[in-house]
Amino acid sequence: MKHSIKTTLILLALFLISQYIGLLVVNAYIDPIATQETGITQFKDVPLGERPQMEENTSYIPIIIAILIGTALMLGIIKLGATKIFKAWFFFAIVITLTTSLAAINVIDNVAAITIAAALALWRIQRPNPIIHNATEPLIYAGVAAIFVPILNLTSISILLILIAIYDAWAVWKSKHMITLAKAQTKANMFAGLSIPSHWLQKKSNPKTNLKVANQKITNSKITKKVTKQIKIKSTSAILGGGDIAFPLLFAGVLLKDHTLAAALIAPIFALAALAWLFFKSKPGKFYPAMPFISAACFVCLGFLWVLNLL
Repeated sequence: MKHSIKTTLILLALFLISQYIGLLVVNAYIDPIATQETGITQFKDVPLGERPQMEENTSYIPIIIAILIGTALMLGIIKLGATKIFKAWFFFAIVITLTTSLAAINVIDNVAAITIAAALALWRIQRPNPIIHNATEPLIYAGVAAIFVPILNLTSISILLILIAIYDAWAVWKSKHMITLAKAQTKANMFAGLSIPSHWLQKKSNPKTNLKVANQKITNSKITKKVTKQIKIKSTSAILGGGDIAFPLLFAGVLLKDHTLAAALIAPIFALAALAWLFFKSKPGKFYPAMPFISAACFVCLGFLWVLNLL
């Protein structure tokens, strides 16, 4: 097992929570009156801008192109050391997605949603800590789902799951640029995904300095003196990339949109099972692409739902 039982269970719990929060937000954007009138699931507008105008059957094409371009730009920014550009990009992405999620709550209007989202994004970037990081992640991917689920159908999300699984495997095992990206994001405290620092679960560690002070006495024939050494402790994090959360959520969201609530509620369980299997089989110090396993689980889920006549 790559991580401790406690860390693994926390990651799995946060993953499942993210899936169901995402489904709640997607469901909140469904317009029941328009849906009843047309017989086709209709969605309310998002608070910031408009959803991309795409054909459902081919929407996977611009989405995968956007992912490739975005990854290339991010790698370029990291290579140039343009931290300010990276932070600005990260800030606006968080604000847009968080605003979309928060606006789904009836008691929060668009202005309040934007204000809260901006405050949380600023807090996360300027004063990062594991709690604010992992508390906002589920809402971020819920916002992503609310934006993209309406332009997807079962055909397009299925093709997207296949393509992203192939890309993820290549990016981690072959080119390894996804590892470079994850390490750079983690170092800059701007990781897109769940992140559980090792010291967070250790009572005796110091998360502010990550330093251990050891007093050693050095004795020789003439003098005895006391010196203080600072020994740096290697800090590691248990991480789960944002895509590993977003794509199974998009899959479940499409099931909610075009099929049944029961199907949508079942789908995250299959993704969770695949992720749990990967976590328990993985080895320390190695990186693994999660999407090949999660995508496979989504297709197994489709077969299961077909047998139950839920599609």
